[in-house]
Amino acid sequence: MNAIPDPHQFLRRLFETATAAADPRRRLPPFLPEAPRHGRLIVLGAGKGAGAMAAAAEAHYGARASGLVITRDGYRLPTSRIAVVEAAHPVPDQRGVEAARRILALAAQAQADDLVLCLLSGGASALMCLPAEGVSFADKQAINIALLNSGAAIDEMNCVRKHLSAIKGGRLAQACAPARVVSLVISDVVGDDLSVIASGPTVPDPTTAGQALAILKKYGIPVSPDVLAHFNSPKAETPKVLSSPVENIIVARPRDAFEAIIRAVAAHGLGCVDLGDRLEGDAARLAATHAQVARAIVSGAHAVKPPCVVLSGGEAVVRVTGAGTGGPNTQLALELALALNGLPGVYALACDSDGTDGNGQHAGALVAPDTLTRAAHLGLNPARALADNDTAPFFQALGDLVATGPTFTNVNDVRAILILPPQ
Repeated sequence: MNAIPDPHQFLRRLFETATAAADPRRRLPPFLPEAPRHGRLIVLGAGKGAGAMAAAAEAHYGARASGLVITRDGYRLPTSRIAVVEAAHPVPDQRGVEAARRILALAAQAQADDLVLCLLSGGASALMCLPAEGVSFADKQAINIALLNSGAAIDEMNCVRKHLSAIKGGRLAQACAPARVVSLVISDVVGDDLSVIASGPTVPDPTTAGQALAILKKYGIPVSPDVLAHFNSPKAETPKVLSSPVENIIVARPRDAFEAIIRAVAAHGLGCVDLGDRLEGDAARLAATHAQVARAIVSGAHAVKPPCVVLSGGEAVVRVTGAGTGGPNTQLALELALALNGLPGVYALACDSDGTDGNGQHAGALVAPDTLTRAAHLGLNPARALADNDTAPFFQALGDLVATGPTFTNVNDVRAILILPPQ
C-alpha cells in the first residue's frame, strides 16, 4: 500500500479523478459525427457541461459549426462561433427562457440537408426553461422551487417539467424536423435514462400529463387554475414518437467516473467496496447505510479489510424545511459524521460532480474521526444545522467544506469513505 499521509487530500484527489474522467473536452471528441456534406451544422444544447461541450465541438469542427447552448453561471468556456449563454440554476430565470426561445427558433430553421448536433447534460431542465403556451414563467418557476424543496426524485421532477415545457420531452427534436439530429449526452441520472436526462429534449417521452399532475399532488404542490387547465388539455401531452431521425448517444455517465476512481484506488494498493453508482434517496437513510458498511469493515465482519475505500454514487435528496445554506451532499456528510460518531480511522467525502451542491458555492464536504469533537469545541450544533438545512456553514467553520468551482461536467454524486487500519 502506498502511504496516505493526508486522508482528506487523498479523498479530494479521488474526486478530481472522477470529474476528470467525465470532462466533456475528453469524452466528446470520439463521438462527434461527420459534418454534413452540403447542409449546415447547427449546434444546440444546454446543461452544466454544455459550455465545455460547445468548446470541444467548436475545436473539432472549426468554422463549420454555429449555434447556441445554455449553461450555468460561471460554467462558460470561450467560443467564437457557438454562442454560450449563461443562466440561473437550479431556479430558472428569464435569461434561460430567452435563450431557450432562441434555440427553438434555430431548430425550426433546420432543413433536410442540415445536421443538428444537440449537446445535453444535467442541469438543462432548469437552464433551458421555455414554458408551454398558456403557462406563465412565474407559475413554472414556483413549481420548480417547490419540487426542489419537496424531496422529489429527479425523474419525478423532470416528468413535471416536461409537461410544462415547449422544448423538453422530445419537443426540441420535433422542432428540428426534417433535419437529422444527433444528440450527445452526459448522464447525471440513476440508470442513465435518456428520457430523464435534461428532461429528454430529443427523446420520445414515455410519461404522461396525468402522471405529472399526480406527482404534484403527491408532494402537496399547489398549482394555479391556468396550470391545472394546461394539464387537463391535449397540448400538455409530450410526443411519444418523433417525426425526425434522432440518434441519442451517452458520451459520459456516472459509471465512467467510478471506474476511474476504482483504478486509482487499486493503484494505491487499497481494497475497494463498490456499492454502485445508483444509490438514491433520502440523505439521512443513505448516510446510515454507509455508516453500517464502514462499521462492518472496522469490526472485521466484512470480507474487505482495511485499508480500503467504500465508493458509491447516485443522488441524495433532502426535504428542505429550513432556510439555511447547504445541499444533499453536505447534509449526507453531517448525517454520516453523526452515524459514525468518531469511528477511528474512517474519513469520508460526499460531493456533487458538477461542483455545486444545493444552494451554496460548494461541491460537498469531508468527514473525519474528529469532526464532531472539533465541532463541539467551536460551539457548532449538528442537529440544528441539519434541521435548518444549514450544513454548508457547519463544514465551512471546520475547514472541511469542499469548494472546487465549476467542474464543467455533471455525472451525479460521488461518495468515498477511506478506512485505515487502527494505529
